[in-house]
Amino acid sequence: MEQPAISDYGYLSDCRSGALVSRTGSIDWWCPDRFDSPSVFGRLVNWDNGGHWQLAPVAVGQPGHRVQRAYQPDTLVLRTEHHTAEGSVAVTDALAAEPGARAHDFGMSSPAVLLRVVEGLSGRVPMALDFDPRPEYGLLTPYVRELPDGTVTAEAGPVRLTLRCDGLRLSTEHGRVRHTFTIAEGQALAFDLTYAPAYGDPPARLDPVRALDDTMLAWQAFRNSHRYDGCYPEVVRHSATVLTGLTYARSGAVAAAPTTSLPEWVGTDRNYDYRFCWLRDFAMTMRAFWVAACPTETSRLFEWAARSIGRVGPDPVPVLFGLEGERDVSEHPCPHQPGYRGNGPVRIGNDAWRQRQLDVPGEVISAVWRLRNRLGPQLSDEVRDMVVGLTEQVAATWRLPDRGIWEPRDRERHYLSSKVLCWVAMDRAVRLAPHLGERADVARWTGVRDEIRATVLRGGFDERRGVFTGAFGSPELDAAALYLPVVGFLPATDPRMRATIDTIERELGDVDGLIHRWEGDPAAFVLCSFWLVECLMLAGERERAAQLFEQVSGHANDVGLFSEQIDPATGTHLGNTPQALSHIGQVNAAWRLTEPVAE
Repeated sequence: MEQPAISDYGYLSDCRSGALVSRTGSIDWWCPDRFDSPSVFGRLVNWDNGGHWQLAPVAVGQPGHRVQRAYQPDTLVLRTEHHTAEGSVAVTDALAAEPGARAHDFGMSSPAVLLRVVEGLSGRVPMALDFDPRPEYGLLTPYVRELPDGTVTAEAGPVRLTLRCDGLRLSTEHGRVRHTFTIAEGQALAFDLTYAPAYGDPPARLDPVRALDDTMLAWQAFRNSHRYDGCYPEVVRHSATVLTGLTYARSGAVAAAPTTSLPEWVGTDRNYDYRFCWLRDFAMTMRAFWVAACPTETSRLFEWAARSIGRVGPDPVPVLFGLEGERDVSEHPCPHQPGYRGNGPVRIGNDAWRQRQLDVPGEVISAVWRLRNRLGPQLSDEVRDMVVGLTEQVAATWRLPDRGIWEPRDRERHYLSSKVLCWVAMDRAVRLAPHLGERADVARWTGVRDEIRATVLRGGFDERRGVFTGAFGSPELDAAALYLPVVGFLPATDPRMRATIDTIERELGDVDGLIHRWEGDPAAFVLCSFWLVECLMLAGERERAAQLFEQVSGHANDVGLFSEQIDPATGTHLGNTPQALSHIGQVNAAWRLTEPVAE
């Protein structure tokens, strides 16, 4: 069987970890302890030996087999219907909520249980179960044992997995469970797979049918507690649900994605671990949560960021942190993992945390500005210290080169977007001065702000091409220039900005409004397309902006998920999935179409 396309995967979450399940019913990725913990199912990046759990008709993939799937309304509970020559069957998959959890309680103590409920819809359908776990990114082959009550345990190293089904006695074969059974119309079987540390008490068993109902209620309580009255409400509600499903509930951090090393382009080594929280995404995430009327998530994310940053010193603030604020997320390769469709390397950790990226303080201070009314007229001592410290850091370092928002690993440059976010940091700090007390040096900060602006207008604008380019002294376009009107550096109607928008759309644009990050970038970057939607709206072209929004949104997969990038020639999804930034861009663009406001 060929490895599924990235877009073939649906996403399950318990706000502690995430799992990917294919259209053929195989769970090929699950890191049960938390998003960035070792996988127990890792077939996503090691097709032969990474581990998986398939539950599907025997006829899966054969002629006449047809799949329909959708999330239950306002949830990340996925129902997949398989239609075969023998009949039809539905498999409903979820990661369980803790019993009785509702809305913002969900995920605080998730039990790490995969639920799979099989229902016969018509006829008699032969089904196949293949349970083959491989803990610790495939390094461990567990002991798989049958217990007297008909359940199965898989144990290796620090991991204990327990697989149960009340209606079936499961048997092992060569260190895995392979079992066939027939499901008839009106019948149902429920499976639960529980993760627990090997050296501890076994977890209490959940009733999988009741737990599935409880999980759906927990998800729906999230959405029922939030209100959004703008354009494209169904799209925004779903993307907000995905973003909630990428939130590590214990801390409030939002993972950029639940996966590692899915390639940005097959045949390159641009495979990175995205299971961390980027401060660069912070202000955009805050805006998306605010738009989708999620004040609790907004506040918790802000509190996580402030705690993670801590006391600001002379060293640059890392661009990313672990889900509980860890700074050192050092990267190492997994040489035993061949990668998605053989496209290695597979990386654990992300060394971008070591890079100098000058835009980060601007994102954080911008988020404080956005939350200023919620934080009160007098900011806490910790928040004041953070804002003042970051502002002074920008004032001292903005002239330096850095790695920019695309995090290249070759050399530092004077990136336009980084300088603009330095301007944002100083501009928002000046505006926040009444909230900062005596330490706000408004006159000096204003002077630095104005100097940065003049430098950007002089060094970032290519007079020959008549556009803003990606880096000072470079003629090359960069779609990051679309961020300038979004953050209020220049209006979209300014002739220089208007020319830049048009040139990026013409020269970096592709089918259906998909936008590449730079010239020669093989894939389109979803967020950039939604930035273009915002720019067109800010330029007064609402009809064209709405058309573009709908075209780009049409590139989501069949259950409304976006990865990081898209191959315009084939529509293939590329990069880690689901990607928070893509869904953030969609929410923010929908709101821009609803009510364009000054930042």
